[in-house]
Amino acid sequence: MGLTGIQIFKLLPKTNCGECGVPTCLAFAMNLASGKAELDACPYVSDEAREKLAEASAPPIRPVAIGAGPRAFKVGGELVLFRHEKTFYNPTALGVLVPSDISADELDTKLKIWNAYQFERVGLNLRPELVALKDVNGGAGVFVAAAKKVAEESEFGLVLMSEKPAVLKEAAEAIAFKRPLLYAATGDNVDDMGNLAKDTGLPLAVKGKDMDDLIALSDKLTGMGLKDLVLDSGSRELKKVFEDQVAIRRAPLKEGNRSLGFPTITFPCEMASNLDVETMIASMLIAKYGSIAILSDFKGESLFPLLVERLNIFTDPQRPMTVTEGIYEIGTPDENSPVLVTTNFSLTYFIVSGEIEGSRVPSWLLIMDTEGLSVMTAWAAGKFVGDAVGMFVKKCGIADKIAHRKIIIPGYAAAITGDMEEELPDWEIIVGPRDASLIPKFLREMVG
Repeated sequence: MGLTGIQIFKLLPKTNCGECGVPTCLAFAMNLASGKAELDACPYVSDEAREKLAEASAPPIRPVAIGAGPRAFKVGGELVLFRHEKTFYNPTALGVLVPSDISADELDTKLKIWNAYQFERVGLNLRPELVALKDVNGGAGVFVAAAKKVAEESEFGLVLMSEKPAVLKEAAEAIAFKRPLLYAATGDNVDDMGNLAKDTGLPLAVKGKDMDDLIALSDKLTGMGLKDLVLDSGSRELKKVFEDQVAIRRAPLKEGNRSLGFPTITFPCEMASNLDVETMIASMLIAKYGSIAILSDFKGESLFPLLVERLNIFTDPQRPMTVTEGIYEIGTPDENSPVLVTTNFSLTYFIVSGEIEGSRVPSWLLIMDTEGLSVMTAWAAGKFVGDAVGMFVKKCGIADKIAHRKIIIPGYAAAITGDMEEELPDWEIIVGPRDASLIPKFLREMVG
């Protein structure tokens, strides 16, 4: 049982120095208790207190950092079974399997194609993170060469996969700067793999024959002093993989089983004969509870829905994605340009601004803070009503930027027209289209 925030606070230096990233030791203690902070963030905690706080400061599922550079990521660190209880923190990483005997030209072509799979959505860049390089012939030379090519010529992180510790050692030393994941320690090589991970300081995957074997291997490796482990239950059958992922998530959270308190790696690429079925399996694993999913290939039609699913699941359900309230210039608007107003829900903003941009009509877009609610939801909640919108228009400063007094409101908010006219007697309130896709036509017709 972990310590409470107050119990942790009593063991902290109480300097309120702020060097941990929060203003007070009490706030830091609460973050430690909830698993949102690491004890190492406090530079002044005593060794005695550090020992007492070790259990409380460690999340039940250890966060493990993999990769370096723009596609570096963390897996693990989760605190709950269900998203409605609390947000999930570290999204499932998506990777692609590459055999080590691939030609340099083919690998170069694939890396360029895969790197181009980057999708803009609600202001975020959605993209995969990993290449899993599999040793298929036991030759260290070709394995190391392929690993170096991926590490040096792409942004992707790596999973280095070989049954031979000597082969992994050469590759790990060659691309240590990329912080690859070593795969995998098994009952046959656990000592050598454990020592390799210990010497290199790299995260290590653990592959068991079954759950009991996985627990035994995990205990052995943690007994060697290793902390950054990633678990593979060994199953490649759909139902069993699902059961194992749930069991591994439940064990540390509900039963306090630290042996399974690590993120997991899964291989849809080894569970299906085509990418469509792999994509379906990966979709299940993003929801329940895979930390890494390796596919046989990246294709836009399978990758994009997985990335969007991941975004939705790993977004805090209690905090809608928002943009900052204010005046946004779409194109290069001037004093005669149209003025539109909407809410600060991110998806609303990016859809509306995208349609305005597509119209090629320079415009002013007013974004009102509705606590991240969409137009209809905000109107129903009383946060996007006539008098409030009218007051926002007056105080935002748009009147100083334009020579006219016309404002376009969303079609779904037509009911607020009367109240807005009372609040803005000198303005013309224009009801825009209900469907954002009709905005370009509406604006082009409006400006003539």
